[in-house]
Amino acid sequence: MSQKLISLSPDLKRLRDEGYEIEARSDAYALVHHVPYVNAKREIKYGTLVSDLILSANVTINPISNHVIHFCGEYPCDMHGSPIEGIRHQEPNQRLDASIIMNYSFSNRPSTGYANYYDKFIQYIKILSAPAQALDDSVTAQTYRPIESDQESQSVFHYYDTNSSRANIAPISRKLEGQKIAIIGLGGTGSYILDLIAKTPVAEIHLFDGDEFLQHNAFRSPGAPSLKTLEKREKKAKYFRDIYSHMHKGIHFHPEHLSTNNIGNILFADFVFIAIDKGTAKRVIVKVLLEHGKPFIDVGIGVDIVDESLIGQIRLTTANQNKNDHVYDRISFGDVEEDVYSTNIQIAELNALNASLAVIQWKKLYGFYQPSSFEFNSTHSTYTGDLLNEDRHE
Repeated sequence: MSQKLISLSPDLKRLRDEGYEIEARSDAYALVHHVPYVNAKREIKYGTLVSDLILSANVTINPISNHVIHFCGEYPCDMHGSPIEGIRHQEPNQRLDASIIMNYSFSNRPSTGYANYYDKFIQYIKILSAPAQALDDSVTAQTYRPIESDQESQSVFHYYDTNSSRANIAPISRKLEGQKIAIIGLGGTGSYILDLIAKTPVAEIHLFDGDEFLQHNAFRSPGAPSLKTLEKREKKAKYFRDIYSHMHKGIHFHPEHLSTNNIGNILFADFVFIAIDKGTAKRVIVKVLLEHGKPFIDVGIGVDIVDESLIGQIRLTTANQNKNDHVYDRISFGDVEEDVYSTNIQIAELNALNASLAVIQWKKLYGFYQPSSFEFNSTHSTYTGDLLNEDRHE
């Protein structure tokens, strides 16, 4: 339980101080356990109320538009065993974690909304517990029993992922936990890959790039560096590590180019994103990853000037232990002047799109997105607007 979050938020602290079994989780949910209610058999049971939290700087703010609450237990009834229909909302039966399944959601919205989470929880506690107290006036949700856990220390984020909790997809996001990711190359596409991966609960993100962050990089990477920052000429790996470490605890930088001499430095990774132009280095990396059964995605971008306009093409090629016989047919290992996907022209939106498609593909491989099948090579043309998916594997 995040005691810090509870202590900093007056509404949650008040619930704790008044003896309610309040638990705040690192994925930005608050739970109140041991809430008495009556089931259809007129038996007194105890359930758990669950609310996602709206936070600012890890402190709760007004939940005026956040009036729905979830419940773990049987459907609550009045003292006669009839369902309390006035609060019925949905029956999601959605798993919050291995031990908590949210069976129902309730809706009871005051005309002015709830001023804070104390008011919200208390309102639903009163609705559910009143029938139970009518049958036995000794039952209460105020047990003064603390609930402890170490979830806060295990979080890879410096603050809570309220985006996942508000959308009730935190259990799905957890499918990505524990992975060690390597991103090779932090040019346009690689830096956008980092931007997206840093928002996931992977354990570690390792950045490999030996180049400096220069002025042209600012125009094809996420963010808006100042002139003073550009004058420092920091290594890209350190520059991006420093930025994204404000959010994610597990980012490590390696200011080096990979070659036959140090290629073993990436073998710790569970998944590798390759976003470099130099074909000779890429050949070494791909060969070693295939030999060691490491899954990876290689990305490429090519832009040409035609009749005073641009025609762009992006590619992503995926390989894992189930499918890798296509790799040498799809990936070009020529250097910039030879590789159609590795021209010097780079446009931020194409870099961002290439990165987005690569991260979507990675998430599909690990069950975040549900696929009908897996495509292991994809290309998109700005000229035709087509997205061509090839090398499918069920």
